[in-house]
Amino acid sequence: MVATNTNYDRKSEVKAFDDTKEGVKGLVDAGITEVPRIFHHPLEESETSPDSEASQFSIAVIDLQGLELGSLTKRKEIVAKVAEASETWGFFQIANHGIPVDVLEEMKNGARGFFEQDTQVKKELYTREHSRPLVYNSNFDLYSAPATSWRDSFGCYMAPNPPKPEELPEVCRDILVEYSKQVMKLGKLLLELLSEALGLKPSHLNDIDCSEGLVLLSHYYPACPQPELTLGTTKHGDFSFLTILLQDHIGGLQVLPQNKWINVPPVPGALVLISNDRFKSVQHRVLANRVGPRVSIASLFYTGMLPSTKLYGPIKELLSEDNPPKYRETTVRDYVLYVHNKGLDGSSALSQFKL
Repeated sequence: MVATNTNYDRKSEVKAFDDTKEGVKGLVDAGITEVPRIFHHPLEESETSPDSEASQFSIAVIDLQGLELGSLTKRKEIVAKVAEASETWGFFQIANHGIPVDVLEEMKNGARGFFEQDTQVKKELYTREHSRPLVYNSNFDLYSAPATSWRDSFGCYMAPNPPKPEELPEVCRDILVEYSKQVMKLGKLLLELLSEALGLKPSHLNDIDCSEGLVLLSHYYPACPQPELTLGTTKHGDFSFLTILLQDHIGGLQVLPQNKWINVPPVPGALVLISNDRFKSVQHRVLANRVGPRVSIASLFYTGMLPSTKLYGPIKELLSEDNPPKYRETTVRDYVLYVHNKGLDGSSALSQFKL
């Protein structure tokens, strides 16, 4: 639903928005009652109601309770559920994952606190340089995406080279350190389960450094006066080896298995997992909402902008004459640079690397 106004100069309006360094929250704080044109998404993209048939799908919630007791039977049972969810949907929720509920709550509060702190303090971190250890901005693909999304983001590289604690924002410093420790431990465990689900030895994905890098990416979605015109995040697949998502009670996350949009209801204390053609990389999006702000924290396991020459491609142990490689090898850095330049345009970055 995009108006055809010949005077509309998207480029200069985007730049004016970027120059404020105040993000979407700045617009809402200024009291806007209409969503600016740069945020308007084509109607088919911002179509919000999930498919009527989609209600038959229920999101897998995998309970990790009992893993710590070392029971092989229990572990096999959990690995089978992980395999099924990863091959069928490309995502699942996990409960009893070992991260205390108070740590999850404090992380959400810390993220909210970052975005709601004094604007002048926040502005000092505003940047479009993706390689910085701390990055605050609105829409990493602001200049390349066809439409702007209704969210602001703050990301920090917490591994393998974390910032010094005093370099982290004071308002969420302690919890960033604590949560990254806890989520790193959980990520390593999940990569073991995913390795086993692929029929590989448990340490396989950790051994090839899938858990070496960790970026904590916090998103802030302010209440939107016209949510039907825009989206919180457009359709995309993640570019990490593994994403662990912590979302608050507001909801808005949708996934697209079998071409039907399905709501992912927030389950208190649960985390959402998004995995990788044997394992699917699910397309997902976030709706804009009249209620807000919504806060989510994505823990992305990848080495980001590290200048590594290590090549990643289809796992050789899974290839055969009947199952030849579908993708060419690439470095994490080149893949991430491609995603940053392309932006979230609704297409899969993986297609660029198909053989």
